[in-house]
Amino acid sequence: MADRLAESSEDAVLAGRLILRQPLRGHRIGHDAILLAAAVAAAAGEHAVDLGAGVGAAGLALARRFDGVSVSLVEIEPELAACAAENIERNNLGDRVRAICLDVESPGADFAAAGLPPGCAAQVLMNPPFNAGQHQPSPDRGRRAAHVGSAGTLRGWLRAAARLLGPHGAVTLIWRADGLADVLEALAGDFGAVSILPVYAKPAAPAIRVLARGVKESRAPLTLRPGLLLAEADGEPTAQAEAILRENSALPMTEN
Repeated sequence: MADRLAESSEDAVLAGRLILRQPLRGHRIGHDAILLAAAVAAAAGEHAVDLGAGVGAAGLALARRFDGVSVSLVEIEPELAACAAENIERNNLGDRVRAICLDVESPGADFAAAGLPPGCAAQVLMNPPFNAGQHQPSPDRGRRAAHVGSAGTLRGWLRAAARLLGPHGAVTLIWRADGLADVLEALAGDFGAVSILPVYAKPAAPAIRVLARGVKESRAPLTLRPGLLLAEADGEPTAQAEAILRENSALPMTEN
């Protein structure tokens, strides 16, 4: 573990609003984590849980945007959880954010022992491994753990989210656009008021990601929201993408 952490970099995220240490090998912070954080609508006094937090990019971006929100970063890989703990202190967020080394699919008793009992959260955010059965697995263990899950990974993670959330709490996730049907099916058991926002890399191209939000115990219908375009035809970032990826602006997933 020490050797892996020694091979790391410190990188500015959100135009320097966060400085994050991350391993040079394996999964590296990308747009997905920042888009995920931008899609979470939290309120002062709420507790958010970031499942599969990695080095903490999404959860820390959320904590940076909302001063009154506390965040728990849940990560299975000990070296990444250690990086997340360092990043909490590096960004002076130790009064509101903590890192927990735990498998998302652990029993509820393990979550409770770690200080995450049922109903403890108002918001859950997640970027689950989503390439199961779609691509050749990476030979790098870190990248493989971050990108490749089993066929039931999404359902298992959403069960954990439903357990953690109190009544009418919300889960927000990012997923492959071609897996939207899987997202809708997995959300249907415990969540309603589902809101879907597609993400496009460039004009006139299919969506590459979808952001999805669901409310526990709601029976409200699905909403398909206007999509996010990351870059213009000439490759320049759009104004909305710049605001999200550099200024930590919100990406509205609700009408409020």
